[in-house]
Amino acid sequence: MAILKIARMGHPVLLKRAEDVADVSTPDVGLLIQDMMETLADAGGVGLAAPQVYVSKRLFLYSVPESRSEGEEDPPCGVQVLINPVLEPVGEELVPRLEGCLSIPGLRGEVPRYKRVRYAGYDHRGQPVEGVASGFLANVMQHEMDHLDGILYPMRMDDLGKLGFDTEITRYGVRT
Repeated sequence: MAILKIARMGHPVLLKRAEDVADVSTPDVGLLIQDMMETLADAGGVGLAAPQVYVSKRLFLYSVPESRSEGEEDPPCGVQVLINPVLEPVGEELVPRLEGCLSIPGLRGEVPRYKRVRYAGYDHRGQPVEGVASGFLANVMQHEMDHLDGILYPMRMDDLGKLGFDTEITRYGVRT
């Protein structure tokens, strides 16, 4: 296993639609997942998409730390894998979410996200998975899915006045 380098905003791999994973059972996919898990743990993030480690494939990792759980509908979960994901909103309600990104270190911004999303895809063993996510989990899944579509969170922001450095956002909060 290895800690992979994380692509930063400005690299072309982050701005194009990733390709489907043709065969989930290949050793290359298993190794990529292991390396991404180690990279995510090292970086201290809650999600990581393959394009962020310079691999243009439709796969991402996600988690909900206990400190970020928002209740019964959004319980904590360890790192999970979603391959060839499909997400669709459940309803039209959007909520503002403060987001950061390992590919845009040091910044945070307020992004409108669907409150709930239905998801489907495959796990690390190639088994189908599906469900409905809400709260922090829905946010992480939408953020990581955007990476697979070549979208970075500032592209989703309604107001760039709500983009700032982590230290300043922590000190002063997001202006409303």
